[in-house]
Amino acid sequence: MNNNDILKKLRIALSLQDTDIIEILKLADFEITKTELNALFRKEGHRNYKSCGDQLLRRFLNGLIVYQRGERKSEIKKQKITLLRKKRS
Repeated sequence: MNNNDILKKLRIALSLQDTDIIEILKLADFEITKTELNALFRKEGHRNYKSCGDQLLRRFLNGLIVYQRGERKSEIKKQKITLLRKKRS
């Protein structure tokens, strides 16, 4: 089983639409177009097939955590502190 299969199975199990997956990847700071996303769900022999790399799957899983649970409070605090430091500079 490869990363494409894992992504397909998660999509079906969680009833996710293309827009949901794009939003989840944005939560993990990963931009992808709908065309690129559809290439991941093609059959392996198709001319527009694209292999799902480890980084994309990792980002999807990290984004899925934020999508399902929300951001960690500690991460939000770190971001606020970073923003305050930047404003002071």
